Amino acid sequence: MQYESTLRKYINVLMHEGGSDLHISADSRPTLRVDGSLVPMMKEDVLTAEDTSAFLDVMVTDEQRKNFESVQELDFSYEVPGGDRFRCNAFYQRGMVGIVMRRIPRYIKSIEELGLPQTLEAFARRKQGFFLVVGPVGQGKTTTLAALIDLINRERAAHIVTIEDPIEYVHVPKQSLIDQREVRIDTKNFASALRGALRQDIDVLLVGEMRGPETMAAAVTAAETGHLVFSTLHTNNAAQTIDRIIDTFPANQQEQIRLQLAASLAGVFSQRLIPAISGGMVPAYELLISNKAVENLIREGRTHEINTVIETNAESGMISMERSLAELVAQGKITPQSAYERALNPKVLDRLL
Repeated sequence: MQYESTLRKYINVLMHEGGSDLHISADSRPTLRVDGSLVPMMKEDVLTAEDTSAFLDVMVTDEQRKNFESVQELDFSYEVPGGDRFRCNAFYQRGMVGIVMRRIPRYIKSIEELGLPQTLEAFARRKQGFFLVVGPVGQGKTTTLAALIDLINRERAAHIVTIEDPIEYVHVPKQSLIDQREVRIDTKNFASALRGALRQDIDVLLVGEMRGPETMAAAVTAAETGHLVFSTLHTNNAAQTIDRIIDTFPANQQEQIRLQLAASLAGVFSQRLIPAISGGMVPAYELLISNKAVENLIREGRTHEINTVIETNAESGMISMERSLAELVAQGKITPQSAYERALNPKVLDRLL
């Protein structure tokens, strides 16, 4: 098998089908994820352990391969010449190599093209603050952040630094100066890159993922000291996100981070991608916009009341996940069943449908 050309063939099929992910696993056919569902490529042969190992060899450098053998998993990016980029993860399963490739299109869609609320654009136009895009894996968080960074890039002259593992969307400088740093290639880790960023005359900072208290503390401090900071967490909603950040710290540090977060938080955007009735995926979302009430709730440890603030401040642009789901059902974009499957509070959705 000519592994490089075969991989290119798999990728062409993925793009033709509009898929988001390509799975390469021993004892299985190559498999696509299309509109949220896994679809085996039935015309292709079942892959062997030798095949999956050889596919990895054509995608990584010798140094990356050594690192993979050492720690038995690897995050890396792969780029098709003249085509799309992929965020990849290689791992062992039953002693054999497995690879998952997430497609990262070259074209960065706008907030409007993504079907997201225009209110989000206001966060890109801020001069400082801490804005988080949250949700489970594979729900479009990276794409939303790319749209916000691209908006800044198109509209103003700012120094933007991104810290990613690996680099996903590649931003071409327009109005802004953009430096994109990849963990293990351009910097040792997120924490050291964040410490360095504060000495790099930055205006905007994107942290691909907040890992541990040191990274979180540095990101919050950057926002508090006059920078605009974007990041992600794998949490379900705004209240849980705030609790997760605070609970990451030892008990004797939680009060300090609570005060810093109350002062610096700009907003939290939680999103889900849902199969549309007409095909494809549509986003449902929750948006928390920080105001005096939110600051007080965070400062006083009453984050359980944040959902009420979101529900009662629709006029300022906030929206609950349940209201977003109900609107998609009313517009005929998704089924009621899909809405109930994603609702965080089905009883609230009951009242809205």
